[in-house]
Amino acid sequence: MTETAFYILLSLTEPSHGYGIIKRVEELTNCRLKLGSGTIYGTLTKMQSDGMIVVFSDEKRKTIYEITQLGKTVMRAEIGRLKELHSNALRLEGEFK
Repeated sequence: MTETAFYILLSLTEPSHGYGIIKRVEELTNCRLKLGSGTIYGTLTKMQSDGMIVVFSDEKRKTIYEITQLGKTVMRAEIGRLKELHSNALRLEGEFK
């Protein structure tokens, strides 16, 4: 999973529109990751076709994105993979001094 996809899904702990996702990702990464509209909407479209998010409109006609059960399952697996990666990096970082 790309870092962009990871942070988009991570930001969807509650349904949000595109601009809200962009701002949440900036908040989560202390502005290190700034998503452009082309990047975010391309990724959201792929996630929708993969079944990881669903799209609906609210009363203000904004497009709202929500993570699906499949998306949550994928995130749990990715978080587990990242925990393993982090653990191994910490265990072996001294080998690179």
